[in-house]
Amino acid sequence: MAVCMRLGLCGFMVLLLAWPAAAQSGGVPPEWEVRQDLAGLAERIQRFKPILDQVKPQTWPGAPAAYVDQGKRVSAEIDYLIASAQALAAQPEKLTAALTTYFRMQSLDLMLRSYADGIRKYQNPALAELLQGALSSSAADREKLRQYIVDLAAFKEQQFRVADQEAQQCRGAPSRHPQGARKEERK
Repeated sequence: MAVCMRLGLCGFMVLLLAWPAAAQSGGVPPEWEVRQDLAGLAERIQRFKPILDQVKPQTWPGAPAAYVDQGKRVSAEIDYLIASAQALAAQPEKLTAALTTYFRMQSLDLMLRSYADGIRKYQNPALAELLQGALSSSAADREKLRQYIVDLAAFKEQQFRVADQEAQQCRGAPSRHPQGARKEERK
């Protein structure tokens, strides 16, 4: 049991030391950098709102009514993306928060491209181009977040491997002691 405790403590120390080492060795970026990137992402996503405020699908002659609903969904998705980016900034080590943010970015990208087609056709091609430009400016954010997810997943896998190795050593530790030694430890 004492061997297992020592091994567990050693494993815990390895995990604690691995996080900054991974961040400095080209693995997972440091938390302050991730937070800074996410603040920039939220700021660039906020830039969609003034452009979208100019879009009036309810006034588009001959346009399907679905564009009105799509405009509402786009606005809601922007708010969801900003909230998920803030949640990830609060806990940058959470893989689920990173994935949620990335999937929201993907969803917003698809929605905005479709919406821009409607804007181009029914309202104003220049406004659609402005929206497309803002969308293009967020492509680097999406790629950076994708890479962060890959790096974070690799780091989490490494943590799991270390923890699993420690657990394997703990499971094997009692069998390495002779029978007599175990009886003496219990007394």
